Amino acid sequence: MARRELEDKPEVMHPDVVKKVAKCMPADEELADLAELFKVFGDSTRMRILSALSYQELCVNDLSVLLGMTASAVSHQLKTLRGAKLVRARKDGKVVYYSLDDEHVNAIIAIGMQHMAEG
Repeated sequence: MARRELEDKPEVMHPDVVKKVAKCMPADEELADLAELFKVFGDSTRMRILSALSYQELCVNDLSVLLGMTASAVSHQLKTLRGAKLVRARKDGKVVYYSLDDEHVNAIIAIGMQHMAEG
């Protein structure tokens, strides 16, 4: 339903508030993209990988040993994380090293951990 239509509904108790919030809200497409990003965070295996990479860049083999997973399983998850722009790769000879894409990823994890500690 369009935002303008919301304002004109008879059920609206506070039209000024509804109008103000409607102007501030991101577009539905942006919110859908954000929901997809959070789905990536919703997997405990991917969170373990992100946690490890928050301390040090690592190659697939080291991640697989650290997490007790096969290199294939780690690679599969890294592909998803790269697709979501949460990790980046750096090649050094034949070895590919992975790290968090930027400080935003660290911040999201830290805020999530802080939120859990409060509750």
